[in-house]
Amino acid sequence: MLTAGVDLAAEPKGTALAVIQWGSSATLRELSVDVADEQIVEAAGRVAKLGIDCALGWPVEFAEFVRANAGLHVEPAEFDGGMEWRRRLAYRETDRSVREQTGRWPLSVSTDRLGLTAMRCAGLLSRLQASGIAIDRSGAGLVVEVYPGASLRQWGFATQGYRASAAIRARLLTDLEAAAPWFSAGAFRPLMIDSCDAFDAVLAAFSSRAATLGQYLAPTAEQLEQARVEGWIAVPAEPIQKLQ
Repeated sequence: MLTAGVDLAAEPKGTALAVIQWGSSATLRELSVDVADEQIVEAAGRVAKLGIDCALGWPVEFAEFVRANAGLHVEPAEFDGGMEWRRRLAYRETDRSVREQTGRWPLSVSTDRLGLTAMRCAGLLSRLQASGIAIDRSGAGLVVEVYPGASLRQWGFATQGYRASAAIRARLLTDLEAAAPWFSAGAFRPLMIDSCDAFDAVLAAFSSRAATLGQYLAPTAEQLEQARVEGWIAVPAEPIQKLQ
């Protein structure tokens, strides 16, 4: 089985793609940086699961607000403007679920810089669909939304500073290899240390494996319709050792 992970940025620069082969061991077969959409679409046609580190959609209430606010005859009373109301627009149902699981909020796709990357992601999802891959933003299909930092925390690793420091990534990779001795980064180990994007792409491929095995908190029946519109982050619910 192959799983892929994408650390998506607003442009190819800063975007990384990893492919892991799973069997008696887990081997990092491919790791690339500065990746274009076409490379991701090609890889998607070869893998069992593709994990994308980016919001796959926007909050339903935010989309409704934008449509309403675009009208020429909106009554001021239609919009609350208060903090709780703004939070409903800023965060998706999956973001609230991640907050409950990890104690931390993901970036808001509505109000943070993530929005530009999500716009690129919308184009990528369109390209994947045009290639014949059915898209289910809840993660039920080939594509699943992942969050590498949250995955690390759920697996018990310290994450502070790893995106900014190669030294911290080197220590974290050593810890990862100790916890998962069946994993081999091979010749790509230096790239994982040098590039935080490459590192997160590998973690996204790990998270894809967890999603493939059903080792995450899936949306409930009540959440499923919203997840299919907004996206759903597959946060691992089992130890990393159970991936193999």
